[in-house]
Amino acid sequence: MVEEITDVVIIGAGPAGLQAAVHAVRKKASVLVLGRLENSSIYSAHVENYLCVDGVTDGAELLRIALAQATRFGAEVWPEDVLHLGQEGELFTVNVESGRQVMARTLILATGTSRKKLKVPGEKELLGRGVSYCVDCDANFYRNAKVAVVGNESAAVDGALTLTKYAAEVHLVCKDMAVGKELGEKLSASSVVVHKGVWAKEILGEKAVSGLLLDSGETLAVDGVFVELGAKGAMELATSIGVLLDTDTFSFIETNKKQETNITGIYAAGDIAGPPWQMAKAVGEGCVAGWEAANHANRIKRMSESA
Repeated sequence: MVEEITDVVIIGAGPAGLQAAVHAVRKKASVLVLGRLENSSIYSAHVENYLCVDGVTDGAELLRIALAQATRFGAEVWPEDVLHLGQEGELFTVNVESGRQVMARTLILATGTSRKKLKVPGEKELLGRGVSYCVDCDANFYRNAKVAVVGNESAAVDGALTLTKYAAEVHLVCKDMAVGKELGEKLSASSVVVHKGVWAKEILGEKAVSGLLLDSGETLAVDGVFVELGAKGAMELATSIGVLLDTDTFSFIETNKKQETNITGIYAAGDIAGPPWQMAKAVGEGCVAGWEAANHANRIKRMSESA
């Protein structure tokens, strides 16, 4: 079933996508947001480093407020996953899980990134209660605490070094460390306790993290576990229609200052457009993407009306 043509279709209901919706709909564009709040990386997080947010705020609550704003201004929201993207002339086709197909004048990709998981017991259950995938986001919550970082590469080492500025005790769990000489020397000169040749087996705790069980049988008594295995971009949809990724790591979408991708009419914002993984960046990019996508859609309509 093909729906009527929508000016702006936004894929992703996190901070970038919802901010894009607010700005696009206020430019008098028809806007459809596809996605679920709970799939956003901040849904299970706590926020305290965002401008105008006083103290520690629940990420899920911020998203609910954002969703209410977007819908109040006139955006439509479908809590559905997108299965396929296509292009027909100047229009884009979007197929969703319910079987519906949407035609869009512009697309905004704001799907965030899918963090690589340890896939061990306790990881999912304790997410947001001691388990984190972003040192830069959550380090401040672990002042004078004991923490562990799990990972083999530069992201894990850099995260462990950052945590030494906050935590009382930092452990780095790595099976096979693969970092450059300079970073390795910084690690050696730091207070980080390195556990080489071992890996995480289970994250322990009831209501919050209380320890990390290693496959060697040793248990680290820690208050937090940071999983730093890198981030895998949710790129399959984008690359299927020719959107280009960054040429260095191929892990995020290349955009310009207008959040435009290499394909006219497709924009990207938030984590999918690259680091830093911060809500402030996502919201800023969402603002720009929503504004620009609405302008582009309105230009297309004016041109077709005058033809």
